[in-house]
Amino acid sequence: MTLERHPKDFSDVEVGEDHVLAHNVDEEPVEANRRLFEGSMLKFVTLLAIAYSAFHLYSLNIAPMETWSFRIVHIAGALVLGFVLFAGARFVSTEEGSARHRWTTWIGAAALIPAFYTLYQTFSFWQLVQNGAMRIPVELETWHFGWPLLAATGVGIVVSWFHQRERSRFSVPDLVLIVCSIAVAAYFLVAYNTSMRMSTGTSFAPVGISFAAVAGTALIMELTRRVAGLALVVIGLIFLVYVFAGPYLPGFLGYPGLSVKRFFSQVYTDAGILGPTTAVSSTYIILFIIFAAFLQLSKVGDYFVNFAFAAAGRSRGGPAKVSIFASGLMGMINGTSAGNVVSTGSLTIPLMKKVGYSKKSAGAVEAAASTGGQIMPPIMGAGAFIMAEITGIPYTEIAIAAIIPAILYFASVYFMVDFEAAKTGMRGMREDELPKLRTMVKQCYLFIPIIILIVALFMGYSVIRAGTLAMISAAVVSWFSPNKMGIREVLKALEIASYMAIQIIVVCAAAGVIVGVISLTGVGARFSVLLLDVAATSQLLALIFAMFISILLGMGMPTTAAYAVAASVVAPGLVQLGIEPLTAHFFVFYFAVVSAITPPVALASYAAAGISGANAMETSVASFRIGIAAFIVPFMFFYNGALLMEAGWFDIARALVTALFGVYMLSGGVLGWFGNVTASWLARLLLIGAALLMIEGGFVSDLAGIALAVIVFLMQRQRKSRLAAA
Repeated sequence: MTLERHPKDFSDVEVGEDHVLAHNVDEEPVEANRRLFEGSMLKFVTLLAIAYSAFHLYSLNIAPMETWSFRIVHIAGALVLGFVLFAGARFVSTEEGSARHRWTTWIGAAALIPAFYTLYQTFSFWQLVQNGAMRIPVELETWHFGWPLLAATGVGIVVSWFHQRERSRFSVPDLVLIVCSIAVAAYFLVAYNTSMRMSTGTSFAPVGISFAAVAGTALIMELTRRVAGLALVVIGLIFLVYVFAGPYLPGFLGYPGLSVKRFFSQVYTDAGILGPTTAVSSTYIILFIIFAAFLQLSKVGDYFVNFAFAAAGRSRGGPAKVSIFASGLMGMINGTSAGNVVSTGSLTIPLMKKVGYSKKSAGAVEAAASTGGQIMPPIMGAGAFIMAEITGIPYTEIAIAAIIPAILYFASVYFMVDFEAAKTGMRGMREDELPKLRTMVKQCYLFIPIIILIVALFMGYSVIRAGTLAMISAAVVSWFSPNKMGIREVLKALEIASYMAIQIIVVCAAAGVIVGVISLTGVGARFSVLLLDVAATSQLLALIFAMFISILLGMGMPTTAAYAVAASVVAPGLVQLGIEPLTAHFFVFYFAVVSAITPPVALASYAAAGISGANAMETSVASFRIGIAAFIVPFMFFYNGALLMEAGWFDIARALVTALFGVYMLSGGVLGWFGNVTASWLARLLLIGAALLMIEGGFVSDLAGIALAVIVFLMQRQRKSRLAAA
């Protein structure tokens, strides 16, 4: 999936009378494969999107549904909206006319017959159950529902790959997939609201559950391909192949095996697709996406970026520092690293290039800063909600624990940016190029929704209630600004929230398939045993091994899915090593996040390179270097629990100060700048050594690190004097 968003031209930056630089920075980019409807079709899709968001608000706050039923409808709605909006193939160009491969329409129309037939059968099954039937006849489920559903789904998916039409036209093969999505949901709603639900995973499970699960999994994977690319689909398919190939594999990968019927009768339950990832996407994530849409319509995102420009734009390398502050603020309301890059990077990257940054460096700074938005409390790109769901640790405790890691991450990126600006002699932006700080301060009431969210959480309100209050406050606060939200704006917010939610909902569902495989095959438990064997040799080696696995699993995947998968595979093993669950999950979460800037598959870096015009691989290597401290900080958690607020206040304060000192020295060592002068290789190695000594958090190691830093400082002072004399 590619995003159509182009950098703005800032060759002559002028600030208007409103004293702002940023306009519509948080406006959602239009994906290259997203249809742009017109006329009555546009109205229909708009109403559908509004209804989808409104359904969640109603169910979460007023009339809760049965849990599994709610999650089934949640996924089905995302599938319907996704297949309406996102094409399975590229659109035709002007030279190609209005259509290519016209045969796809006819085959799609033929596939509608079994699709609608299966949908009708779900209604007949419901009537049977209403009339007292305890089971649905196997012949009906197999020949009148199962095989027609699989045939229609398979044909619809394959034909959609060749169906190329104009961007404003709907697709008949996608209509097939929509009908199949509804049929799958309808069957599960019938089956799971009877005693048949208790038989999942046993030989007594209705065969229709397995048929519906196969079709549902295929539909989820196809929509994931369209909205998030092939990486997660390929990983998901590898795990699915493992289910049936596992019995023939050697060593710890081998297991007794599961039949197709037994596995698929369980994968579309709370052991898989309807499990923790969908539990979070159907409650916390969708709610905070709606909250983000309200902030977008009230232009709070613009204010965040303009406030960052007013506060940091004057300092050397100003736009890069603005990128750090703006990405941190936007990260509180933005769900993905790549999305954060596109939102703020279209403004900051051209400005960074203007003050002297190379294309590669400008993209790398934005990618590293935007990735940090995923560990920025309170929302943390939805990762905190999944962590709370998996571990049972209260969300507020997780948000508090994330404060110091976020400070360390952004501090390290800031030091790297500042050192590079000093090393290359970059300037900041001129006063007349920036928004007025006084004007920005007068509008600080726009922070009120975020403040209400944080206060409500710490007053003991549920996450859903706190999010709803914050959302309402965003609308109320807008009445005191130039961007007042009326009924039309509220409906628009509900509409764009549905569009924003499709990707993360389907990604969570796809991750649920992988989590289901891990759970049902026991591969996670066997990996834990392997990790324990490694730890018997060296605990540090086990942590490094866990780091590589977490990054590898996260490559090419959105943060939410990356963490969900890594938490299922790696975190249980870390807990068995005796590491506290909070520390273990933060360790995994951190590396799942930084996989977005880790070569060779670095989604955030690739998005930034698309805006800056630099080589994607060079940008990912540069962003990896800028974010290098993020690969050290998780080891600090292990050696010093005070960094996760698990200590007294004095120990927490000392840990924060020494850790900041450590990342400062690490930044100087990596970039080769310390004491206002370039550093020799010896000085750089000593700085990195001093930084590593600060990891343990012990009194002796801290003193040793400080002593090394003093030695380097004296070396640099002499070097500066020699260079000045020369």
